[in-house]
This record gives sequence, C-alpha cells and structure tokens, in this order.
Amino acid sequence: MQSATIGFRAKTGRAIAIALKRNDGTPEYLARWEVALYDPKLPATGPHHQVMELPWNDAQRAVRPLERRIEAIAIKMLAGLLNDVSSQGFKVSGIGVVGSPDRQLDRIGNPHIRAHAAEGILFRRVLEVAAEEHRLQWRSFSDRAFEERTFPELRRTPHEIKSTLAAIGRSAGRPWRADERAAAVAAWVVMRLA
Repeated sequence: MQSATIGFRAKTGRAIAIALKRNDGTPEYLARWEVALYDPKLPATGPHHQVMELPWNDAQRAVRPLERRIEAIAIKMLAGLLNDVSSQGFKVSGIGVVGSPDRQLDRIGNPHIRAHAAEGILFRRVLEVAAEEHRLQWRSFSDRAFEERTFPELRRTPHEIKSTLAAIGRSAGRPWRADERAAAVAAWVVMRLA
C-alpha cells in the first residue's frame, strides 16, 4: 500500500480533515472530510461551558466524563477515516493537527473565556489521543502564526508552497478556505517526517 497522511484543523465540536498522498515528492490531494467531534445526544460540543460556574478544580473533575466521550468519538471517527483511505489503496503513516496551543487555563480569571480556551485545547487533544490509539505518528501545530512556523519545514519557496496548495485545492474543490489549507499543510509537514 502507498503511504498517505491526514491533516486536521481542530475546531470546537468538529474538525476539517485533508488526506494527501505523495507523487514524486510532491503532495497531492487524496480525500477530505468535515467530521463531528460530539455526540448529538449529549450537550458535549461545549463541555467546559456546562461546568464553567464551578470552581476550576471542581470543573475539571466534572467535565472529565464528557471529555472521555469526545475522545471515544474521535477514536471512532479516525478509524472510519483510516478505513476510507485504506479502501483507496493507501495506508496512513501519520497525522498533523492544527489547533489551540496549550496554556495555563487556571490563570484565566473569566470563566467564559476559560471555557472557550479549554475547549480549543480539548478538541485538538482528542485528535492526538485518537492518533495514539491507532498507533499513528502525530504532530500538533499551534494555530497561532501557523504558516510562519510550518512553511520553513517544507523546504520550498513561498511561491512553490502556495502553488502546491492551490493545486491541492483545485483537486479538492470548494470550499477551500484557510482551515482546509491549514489541514493540508499539517498533512504535508507530517508527510515529510513519515
């Protein structure tokens, strides 16, 4: 089987995923998905919002069952994507995840802002957990200054990178927004490492 990588752009309650394959050292589009990372039967798209009025330590304990449910959803979702890629004759060698960076949540005084920050980290982290469960190599990227930090790793000129991303976008079709491009770059960087 040929090798492929998947890049994710983690969002609250969902993720955009782009799979790339390699053709003579150049990444090419393989597949795309927008996946849900919540159970529609549970109020789990914003789990930290459910407990934000509790003191921080109590909130962390109270939210853990919801976080575990979201992890299970991410693990199952990734299994489906791996099967989808496998059915096209490819084996995923690694994933890249673009999302909110880690931060000291206990230092955020406003409970509502802290809930948003915690959920940003959570939806990135569950994708990392899913990769580990499936024994995949993975790497996370902060969504802050993402291109400035990752483009040098691709060892291409900015023009070559933008041209390659445009070609991937044409193959993927619309929509081709910043989130899809970020997922593609994450998959591309991981492809270089795999």
